[in-house]
Amino acid sequence: MLKPPAEPPSGRRAALLTATVFLVALCLRPALTALGPVLPQIGADEQLGEGALGLLGTLPLIAFGLASPLIHRLSRRHGMERAVFVSLLVLAVASVARSYTGLPGLWLGTIVVGAAIAVGNVLVPVILKRDYAGNVSRATGVYTAFITGGAAIASVTAVPIADAADWRLALAIWGGLAAIVAVIWLPRQSASVPMPPPDPDDGAPPVSVWRQPMAWLITAFMGLQSTSFYLLVNWLPTIEISTGVSERTAGVHLFLFQCFGLVGGLTIPRLLKHPTDQRAGTITASVPILVALLGILLAPGLVVLWVVIAGLGQGAALVAALTLISIRGRSHHEATQLSGMAQAVGYLLAATGPVIAGSLTELTGNWDATLTLFAALAAVQIVIGIIVGRDTRTA
Repeated sequence: MLKPPAEPPSGRRAALLTATVFLVALCLRPALTALGPVLPQIGADEQLGEGALGLLGTLPLIAFGLASPLIHRLSRRHGMERAVFVSLLVLAVASVARSYTGLPGLWLGTIVVGAAIAVGNVLVPVILKRDYAGNVSRATGVYTAFITGGAAIASVTAVPIADAADWRLALAIWGGLAAIVAVIWLPRQSASVPMPPPDPDDGAPPVSVWRQPMAWLITAFMGLQSTSFYLLVNWLPTIEISTGVSERTAGVHLFLFQCFGLVGGLTIPRLLKHPTDQRAGTITASVPILVALLGILLAPGLVVLWVVIAGLGQGAALVAALTLISIRGRSHHEATQLSGMAQAVGYLLAATGPVIAGSLTELTGNWDATLTLFAALAAVQIVIGIIVGRDTRTA
């Protein structure tokens, strides 16, 4: 039999316990963003070319896509908090294992890291919808600020740590952060209970999100913004190094990209507040991505400017995508299913980005074709943003 849930805490302690969800966000990107700056070192050490390195960078996204549809069942059976707790422990172990178990461990550990992070990707937005129902977009902005902050720190410290020790420590060290957050999260998971079955909606059978046009539009928006994000996270340092920028400076630029992503994520919620029309937010978030990619292609000497613009757009676009997932889901169950769908298909789409970029660059000998392709995808994101920004179900 299931144990009854513990008595809920009250007052300040309850608020602090609720806010621990933002600490989970700190763990959802460092294991990924620490990888890009040290890809050249991994390639040299393990004799991997650009195509293989692109695949290494995209493996977590493939894991996101394959694991995300299963997470709804996991949370239904064991509870969201408990699922998050276990995922943090798995992330801690896998982060260390991929660095110190040889080349096979590097590949397998990277897949497990991605699967563990997928649990947080899917469930944390639903927890935010439940715990911050009165202000979902602002809570999502704070959540993505923590994601971006953790990602930025990992990006800027990866090369210094690798120089002081090696790339293995630069990746493994973030397993320690996941372990610490798991300990802090422990009081929440102890009270976790399986989700109850969904309530009927006026007697009408629920419609699967996989059959809802709005869900597919949200999924497309999520996938397109993720595709450009992971292109830049994995390859921006390498793109800059190819133009003469030093490895350390390129790492600092990636840090700036993440920092301005934090700014974009915190400022965009005010444009997402309308109950049925978020077009102002989706368009404002998408245009800078197109501008930045074209800028890197046509005026690489102004790369710092384009990095700043790209960061603002990517941070805002992630908040816009997660906000749409939260507010378009009409119940916690539908939001969980929509989150799983959008992140499954979206990240599988994004997974092709780093691989295509690496392979296309090997084929052409430079980054021009890659930047042109991803600029075109950013233009498609703007169009999708215009369509998905309006909830036609309630219009």
